[in-house]
Amino acid sequence: KNYLPPPTRRSILVARRLLMIEESDGIAMSEEAPHLVAASGSLISATYLSQGTQALQRRRKLIKSLLSERRLPKMPWDDAQVELFLSELSLMDSNNFVDNVGLGEREGRVACHLVSKRHYGMSHGIGRSGELSAEQPKAAGSSLLAKLANYLVKDACAVAGIEDIGKALVIPVATGMALVLSMMALRSVRPDARVVVWSRIDQKTCIKSIVAAGYTVIRVELKRQGSALVTDVEAIESEIESIGAENVACVLTTSSCFAPRSPDNVVAVAKVCQRLDVPHIINNAYGIQSREICRSVTSAWRKGRVDVVVQSTDKNFMVPVGGSFLLARKGCEGMILDRVNSMYPGRASMGPTMDVVMTLLHLGERGWQAALEKRDASKARLFRKLKETCAELGETPIVVPGNDISFGMTLDTFAEGPNGPDKPDHGASFLGSMLFRRCASGARVLVNSGKESIVGGVSFLNFGQSHDDYPHAYLTVAAALGMDEAEVDEFFDRLRACAREFFKKKSKREESFER
Repeated sequence: KNYLPPPTRRSILVARRLLMIEESDGIAMSEEAPHLVAASGSLISATYLSQGTQALQRRRKLIKSLLSERRLPKMPWDDAQVELFLSELSLMDSNNFVDNVGLGEREGRVACHLVSKRHYGMSHGIGRSGELSAEQPKAAGSSLLAKLANYLVKDACAVAGIEDIGKALVIPVATGMALVLSMMALRSVRPDARVVVWSRIDQKTCIKSIVAAGYTVIRVELKRQGSALVTDVEAIESEIESIGAENVACVLTTSSCFAPRSPDNVVAVAKVCQRLDVPHIINNAYGIQSREICRSVTSAWRKGRVDVVVQSTDKNFMVPVGGSFLLARKGCEGMILDRVNSMYPGRASMGPTMDVVMTLLHLGERGWQAALEKRDASKARLFRKLKETCAELGETPIVVPGNDISFGMTLDTFAEGPNGPDKPDHGASFLGSMLFRRCASGARVLVNSGKESIVGGVSFLNFGQSHDDYPHAYLTVAAALGMDEAEVDEFFDRLRACAREFFKKKSKREESFER
């Protein structure tokens, strides 16, 4: 005030004109904005000031639209826009107030600047002791971000193809713990239930989540249908009836899985659950990226009973591991989703929620649709390359109805490895280790070894194959979100190179044995 000259009449007129422009665009400028523009007019020319102020207000308009519409922005946000939004939210938390004096046991203090920077100064977490989505008096910005995350995830799932979503809830735990919380939420409404009827999928997470929730696993084996493993709906119904529906906490099905397993027939199971009045939880860990799976989930909760659907944030939205989210149909949010929200003890980490929000703003609706379309293109190329490689190696593609994420091929010609049948690394397993050493990650090789495994107190034969006696050794690969066609081509080049090396070593061993 003592050093700046008074604002000129020209700068005041510019400020008023800007205010009129922005209000006509639906933006309410803060009361300080005209004074800021007027005061700045004595430092730089009104023309440049006008242009710069309009640029700032354009960014403010994007934020206002996001908060009012509560949907993915149509266009991707650049890094500057995402950081502007997070910085403004951060400044709304009490630990970042200019004149705050904190005398509580938790005041958002962070010793390491790098840690604070990593979290954009948001250190209060989300939720309160009451529930996961409760507002925090000390953290208005963090509370707003947590609520916004649920809206953005709901919209992203709708864009992907799931319809009639009532609510989405982002949880700062990975998929397995989200399943545990979902099953624990049923205790208050089904106090006499002691078991979970589970359609077999050989993933330790599923079994351990049932045990951790305090229930007994009732395993229902899959049926072989050609080369695919499919849901035995009749066996699920029979188990419920023999145990007694009142003793069953829920039926746990899986909609995203590795070939040769087919996604569970969630529509048929949902009808059974509705008829017998048994809750139904779908483990849809990475199914959002598949439009076919999204359609089956929609059909299931329209035609039968689905209480909640559990997904991973990292597999579906390409963020670091650590988060998950629940989906519930309109009118069905109270059974599990709302109970999980209210039973979560204490506060929760902001990290997974912030990762999801940043990523979805970075993608926008158009970028998210492009990512889904890119996966579809990679999927088509992967299956074409798989068939070509099978023809070259004398193997057979494993075609699984309804599974458009995971694809498989038999490895029957790799029955005996280059080191001979008595060596520990032989056959198809040896090929798998060759691929891993050549940095081809994600491909899984499984063989019928006859080995017994104990997982969560449950005995399995040939664990990993989702069947006690699958007739083939096989390899599976996934057409996952984020993969590009160049990766597909490179993988099959490496697979063919490994196969050539495999048979070359085997031929040398046989020649040596003959001599």
